[in-house]
Amino acid sequence: MHRLPSSANRSLVAGALEQYCALVMRPKSKTIRQESVRFKTQGPIESYGLKRYSTAEATVASTSKIREKTLTMETLNPQVKAVEYAVRGLIVMKADEIERCLREGGKQPFTEVIKANIGDAHAMGQQPITFLRQVVALCTFPELMDSPGFPEDAKARAQRILRGCGGTSLGSYTASQGVECIRQDIATYIGQRDQGVPADWNNIFLTTGASDGIVSILKMLVSGQGASRTGVMIPIPQYPLYSAAIAEMEAVQINYYLDEDNCWALDINELHRAYQAAREHCQPRVICIINPGNPTGQVQSRKCIEEVLHFAYEENLFVMSDEVYQDNVYASGCKFHSFKKVLFEMGPEYFNSVELASFHSTSKGYTGECGFRGGYMEVLNLDPEVKAQLLKLRSVQLCPPVSGQAAMDIIANPPQPDEPSFSLFHQEKTAVLGSLKEKAQLTEEILNSVPGIQCNPVQGAMYAFPRLFIPPKAVEQAKALGMQPDMLYCLRLLEETGICLVPGSGFGQREGTYHFRMTILPTKEKLKVLLDKVSDFHIKFLKDYGTSEVPRG
Repeated sequence: MHRLPSSANRSLVAGALEQYCALVMRPKSKTIRQESVRFKTQGPIESYGLKRYSTAEATVASTSKIREKTLTMETLNPQVKAVEYAVRGLIVMKADEIERCLREGGKQPFTEVIKANIGDAHAMGQQPITFLRQVVALCTFPELMDSPGFPEDAKARAQRILRGCGGTSLGSYTASQGVECIRQDIATYIGQRDQGVPADWNNIFLTTGASDGIVSILKMLVSGQGASRTGVMIPIPQYPLYSAAIAEMEAVQINYYLDEDNCWALDINELHRAYQAAREHCQPRVICIINPGNPTGQVQSRKCIEEVLHFAYEENLFVMSDEVYQDNVYASGCKFHSFKKVLFEMGPEYFNSVELASFHSTSKGYTGECGFRGGYMEVLNLDPEVKAQLLKLRSVQLCPPVSGQAAMDIIANPPQPDEPSFSLFHQEKTAVLGSLKEKAQLTEEILNSVPGIQCNPVQGAMYAFPRLFIPPKAVEQAKALGMQPDMLYCLRLLEETGICLVPGSGFGQREGTYHFRMTILPTKEKLKVLLDKVSDFHIKFLKDYGTSEVPRG
């Protein structure tokens, strides 16, 4: 027999939705009487106004109504209202509210909120890489150069970086493209990664995380009106940065669906379908690829990448390759291939013509340094005049955070085998990546043991994106509440267990399918607790909505 959730649960879900709507859909402010905003100590408004303001100000203050706000929900840029970012949306707002309640002694059916909604490694307990922090510390406070507690190779890196900064200070602005020696190190790193494929440091732009570079390139590409408006091809599921940026820029989002039944592989036939359909109402100009995938965790094969590049070549598309998880590959038989390397191996006809921007970051990989906001992009085959415009656009922001640039340099120029810091660095890097591999396997195994949950192998990146069976009566209730079924699922999961995940609807998914995204970053012990709670909750959720049998496949 179908059993609805308790009235308390229904009110929590509805309350969370109402709170969110109140924040993002607040109606136009009504004029209010001046007296309603005065402090009690001010006394009569006329008296206070004469004491506090000039004559003109006192006249305004003494009127019965205050001026209406210039910026309201009616006058707000509609593209801002169109922006959605599920990773920090309603679920996280509700999680923050519950955390405050717990801190203030409130009662919940759990003792802590476990946030697995975002790939923030250090917040989940991952320890920093010692060498990276040593170099940044030395750059920030050069007086530490005299300390015997810092190794000589860290001091040498810091001194080199500081020589590239104005006044040998990390507090100075740098060139808008970034510190020259860091860009040179990145070019060397790319050449080594790609086994000799040349990299020109003049094509390297330091950025405020990878996101900043991605948005800059999209800004360059969006133009036209009506049927000539720029169309941007993005994978579905996708990282919400892309849909948010496209909405803000009033570009046209072109969805191409990854193949969930084939471990989220990219299907070239699906690219052709999406492209041809989009040509009827926009001008497709760019294709975005996330490899390894976020939120789906797949690692694309070399053959797949070659097919994408051939497609881009034939259809004259700009290629944006988001490669921030390039160090995060766990599955046997999988290997990271950079789009640039594959493009080079396809021959000069491709390598000298296809426009490509690839992105990397300090936030992921084995360092997990999200807060430094370090990153870079490499651009290939840009028209020289367009490249000058890109530099102009970057110059408006002056420069990326210099501490983030320094952190990015350590990823590009880590300790070498003959240097004193190599042993510890290698040990720490191996431990982080080894732990992530274990947790990827653990997550897949436990989720696949639960009736009604199917999880593809977590081949790379930092997330699982399992498919959920949600009973029809739960789907009906979600629709009645005006929310997506997997949003209802994740809200109830949070309210009953303290587990904060992101509904798959925030990333995009095929119609009639439901998912959630969870990071594998918590410690192994906490991850096991999280997965056990999700397992127990899912079984209870099915029972609550009267489902005894779950379809397979």
